[in-house]
Order: sequence, then C-alpha cells, then structure tokens
Amino acid sequence: MKKHVLALAMILAAGAAGADPVHGTWKTKPDDNGNFGHVKVTSCGATICGTLVKAFDGTGKEIESPNVGKQIVWDMVAYPDGLYDDGKIWSPDRDKTYNSKMQLSGDKLTVKGCVLGICRDGGTWTRVN
Repeated sequence: MKKHVLALAMILAAGAAGADPVHGTWKTKPDDNGNFGHVKVTSCGATICGTLVKAFDGTGKEIESPNVGKQIVWDMVAYPDGLYDDGKIWSPDRDKTYNSKMQLSGDKLTVKGCVLGICRDGGTWTRVN
C-alpha cells in the first residue's frame, strides 16, 4: 500500500511540475465599456489558450455576458523568460481578433495585440489564482 501511495504522489508531483507558469485565472484590465473579466488560461494541446469564465461591470459586480465560455486567447506558444507569442486574442468590446503576445512576470501578465499593423495594448492582467 505504501508503494502505491508513493507512486501516486510522484505522478502527481510530476504533473504539477509540468504545468506552465501562466496557467491559472487572470483578471483582465477594464475594456472600452469599463467591464472586465476572469480568463482561465491553460494548455490546449501544445499551445496555450484562455477562456472567459466570468464577466464583471465597472463596479466589480458579476454580470451575465454572452461571451462567458468563449475562448478569447488561443495558439500561444511558450518561449523562454515568460514570453508567449504567435497566438491570437479576441477583444469582445471591439469584436476584433488580434495577433497577440503576452509577457509573464510573477502574478502579472502583460497582453498586447496587433491587427493590420495597428496595435492595441491589452494592459496588464493580474492573477486571481
């Protein structure tokens, strides 16, 4: 029995060690309407993606949104030093998809996106968990 418990603990530890540091839930910066969201970032195959899991108004009150459940970040490739690039991000407030990159620094995630040479600063997201 002890061998099984030890083996299970080793498997779980190996899985946790393999998790990408960007995995978790992130609070976005307020959009053009003052609303913000929580985006759950995880692996989608070999790349990183993120899904809007909650939406909030400018006062911080949770609101219903047709965008909850939608993937807003996809195809991000992890590079050294906390850089994620070569992916896409969808901005619900402008209904535009941008070529995007993200930079992770501790519990802060800086997001930027460009479309047709016009870039938009997605701001700094903060880790919720």
